Amino acid sequence: MNLVQFIDGKGKRRVGLAAADRLILVKQAASTRELAQRALREGKKLASLAAELATTASEDYAAALKEKRVLAPLDHPDPAHCIVTGTGLTHLGSASARDGMHKKLAGRAEDLTDSLKMFKLGLEGGKPKNPKMAGVQPEWFYKGDGSWLVGPGQPLLRPSFALDGGEEPELAGLYLIDDKGRPVRLGFALGNEFSDHVIERQNYLYLAHSKLRHSAIGPELVTGRIPASVEGISRIIRKGKVIWEKPFLTGEANMSHSLANLEYHHFKYDGFRRPGDVHVHYFGTATLSIAENVKTEEGDVFEISAAPFGAALRNPLKAMKPGYRPGGARAL
Repeated sequence: MNLVQFIDGKGKRRVGLAAADRLILVKQAASTRELAQRALREGKKLASLAAELATTASEDYAAALKEKRVLAPLDHPDPAHCIVTGTGLTHLGSASARDGMHKKLAGRAEDLTDSLKMFKLGLEGGKPKNPKMAGVQPEWFYKGDGSWLVGPGQPLLRPSFALDGGEEPELAGLYLIDDKGRPVRLGFALGNEFSDHVIERQNYLYLAHSKLRHSAIGPELVTGRIPASVEGISRIIRKGKVIWEKPFLTGEANMSHSLANLEYHHFKYDGFRRPGDVHVHYFGTATLSIAENVKTEEGDVFEISAAPFGAALRNPLKAMKPGYRPGGARAL
């Protein structure tokens, strides 16, 4: 079952079930978080409760997307209580990319870059045989709070100081922390973990800076499990024409870490288990347009799609005007 958060034709916030070209309205819940909290209280699965509360009323899905009334599929009424993070160096890539990577890893240990060393650690220990044991830690980064998260159709903002604004087609895990401080996975969504790859390429220690950008998820939250292997398409559209397109692979079968291991190393921190908070966690990618020397421009539209996730995630790139300027904070 796929859930969508949107604003209906009367301006009211709703949750809907994606059903081809219609959104079937769910009653008694104005948000996915609210629906999930009720499911926890009543001891029900999220999909089961959504089906139970589904009505006979529906809205035009395509119209809601066109009119930019579709929201990110999970959020929090206080954006500070939505935490957006991710992990990198987790994906194996295509068969040819895997072959090239293994040839590099077969070289002398002292010749490996720090990134390759981290990737090798994941290959060797990212999927522990005993799921109750912790595997090796992944690369981890912070992207911002809920105010940095945008929904379908909304612009991804490139700061004035940025050197790049590049797409990252990814799988995102969506979570709610229950009343006892335990993380509960509500489902998965397509994500564009938008980053500054030029800054990151200058020095890998700039990774933290490169990740402090807006990102997008949606339109749909897929409840329950997803296939172990997911193949999608990532595109860049400029003035109505596709200028770059490439398939991407994701899902646990295409990763060096298990989802359980990535989740453990995120939620092991007490501060990430505050009751009521929601989390959006990106699981990484191996497909980037910058790897083929594509330079994005303002107005470009990123499009990410994959069969289990319904409608494609589309977001235009928008350049921001200078905001905070050099000179430091003023003294009080």
